[in-house]
Amino acid sequence: MNAAPLLAVEHLTIATAGPHGVPIVDDVSLQLDAGATLGIAGESGCGKSTLLLAIMSITRTGLVHRAGICRFDGLSLFDATERELERIRGSRIALIPQNAGTALTPTIRVGDQIDESLKLHTDLDRKQRQQRIVELLDAVHLPTPATLARRFPHELSGGQLQRVAIAMALAAEPVLLLLDEPTTGLDVTTQLGILDLLVELRRRTGVAMVCVSHDLGVIARLSDRMMVMYAGQSVEEAPTSSLLRRPAHPYARSLIASIPRLSVGAIPAAIPGRPPAPGSAPAGCRFAPRCTKAAAICIAAAPPLSEIEPGARAACHFPDTAPLIWPAAEGHSKHESASSKPLLAIDDLVVSYARHGLIERTMRRPTGANAVDHVELSLHPGEILGLVGESGSGKSTILRAIAGLWPALDGEIRFAGKYDLDRPAATRERSVLRAIQLVFQNPDASLNPRHTVREILAQPLRLYFNLSRAAMADRMSSLLRDVRLDDGYLDRYPAQLSGGERQRIAIARAYAAEPDILLCDEITSALDVSVQASILHLLRDLSGSRGTACILVSHDLAVVQALADRIAVLYRGRLVELGPAKGVCAAPAHPYTQALIAAVLEPDPDHDAGRVPAPRERDDRVSAGCPYAGRCSIRIERCFEEMPHWHDVATGQMARCIMLPGAVGAL
Repeated sequence: MNAAPLLAVEHLTIATAGPHGVPIVDDVSLQLDAGATLGIAGESGCGKSTLLLAIMSITRTGLVHRAGICRFDGLSLFDATERELERIRGSRIALIPQNAGTALTPTIRVGDQIDESLKLHTDLDRKQRQQRIVELLDAVHLPTPATLARRFPHELSGGQLQRVAIAMALAAEPVLLLLDEPTTGLDVTTQLGILDLLVELRRRTGVAMVCVSHDLGVIARLSDRMMVMYAGQSVEEAPTSSLLRRPAHPYARSLIASIPRLSVGAIPAAIPGRPPAPGSAPAGCRFAPRCTKAAAICIAAAPPLSEIEPGARAACHFPDTAPLIWPAAEGHSKHESASSKPLLAIDDLVVSYARHGLIERTMRRPTGANAVDHVELSLHPGEILGLVGESGSGKSTILRAIAGLWPALDGEIRFAGKYDLDRPAATRERSVLRAIQLVFQNPDASLNPRHTVREILAQPLRLYFNLSRAAMADRMSSLLRDVRLDDGYLDRYPAQLSGGERQRIAIARAYAAEPDILLCDEITSALDVSVQASILHLLRDLSGSRGTACILVSHDLAVVQALADRIAVLYRGRLVELGPAKGVCAAPAHPYTQALIAAVLEPDPDHDAGRVPAPRERDDRVSAGCPYAGRCSIRIERCFEEMPHWHDVATGQMARCIMLPGAVGAL
């Protein structure tokens, strides 16, 4: 006799409140055994996160449980008392949220926040809790965990915040982990470390997991089974390996084909159209308006979720189980920068977050380690420059210095050959403010929650352009279409949007100023792969048609390779490699760049990401030479003593490494 599943969801429907409520999660069923893992994929707004919260018997404001059952370990959660739910949430079921920055209290030290969870869900005394806090932070590969526990959230990078959130979820050793985009914003090596940690945790403790992610590489590495959702419904469910190789539903096939891959090296085609808004789904198959194979029956009748082969189900009248052939992505011409003068020139830039005394401020003398250390870069009109590196490498700091949000300690940043950008943003000329726009990684922190989308988009239009009311309305509609939204979003507030939709609004607001330079800080990390593809095409089109230059900070090296003309690799504030995107990704020269490329996850069950050093030092000696020496597997003693010079490794490609052929003799 088979044991009852740990989690059983049967015909669950979560809808908007009111007698005519619109389903957000519509008749979804799933089962999960103890120790098993399920990955859930789909575009933004398809109901993934709503389903995840419903598993804990939580519904967002404005939503209600309309029908269906959710049983955890035999207990019907929607029928449970609040006291029963309190005993389960956080202890037996734990949630790792998508945005750790908003999940952590900004005025409480991170160690104290983990301590709150331990006090609530364990019987440990104070000394044991303090030891457990350090163990948890060390387990998620955070450096100097005892020191980091005393820091506030704003003192940590986005990747570090995400790791703290994971440590909090693991505090009470739950039996079911709910992961909502658990690696969003993490660099590739940290992401790989976190996933390996979760796999090891499952192997050691038998914890079950439900993982929502737009990164199918994450699902491929973490999950046994996979569910694809569209417009609130489950349209396909199968073992992860077979679904990624042979997706049966046209939506699943299109979704997987829209993922950038290092082996392709170009922007993939986006799925045409958009998912239907809640309440506007067609009577038949909800994907039919976007499906290239739709027939009359698809429009007339909704297909049931039926078994297509043992262990696999799909909701399609014409399922296709043939192996998926990755199409050649639509090519694009790279920008040639040698013939034009730099639009932006960065010379010997030094940025530090250390507190300086009077002498240091007067003499502009560095104190301790710098967040950005003597970096030189240029950006040409229409060029897209990718900045890559692990969390804390200085990528976002460079963007903040360019945007005037953090002062440079030394060096120079010049715009258009005449504007010295050493002044804070508040004192810059309006023309410079318009010309340089920054899109932040976290849209929750950059969008005013009290303003509608209409008000958010109107602000830059009023500030920089003298438009009539009609012209402003047309421009806002055009901006929304550019980011694959419609006018129905204009009167919504940020809280009424999914994470991906909020990021698209932030991108549209930046485009509204018609900038000369767009600074993009992880702008696609919260986007599903199809929307990501459309945004990448939009960035490429703007750079080609308007000459808009872009600095793209991203942990997704496949995205950077597809979009960027050149790639700059940073480690601990220093540039270690610079060159054409194709050359850097195909033939990385620096050992650190090689480690980044090796750690890239592919949406392929047969792909095994390389093993790379954890994001901490293998050798804790302070290096006066190469900053990567402590982690490098080919280092020699000289690497700790001398900073290597730049060395040409190919046409336009340079790296700083003593171990490169000919580099030792050049020193």
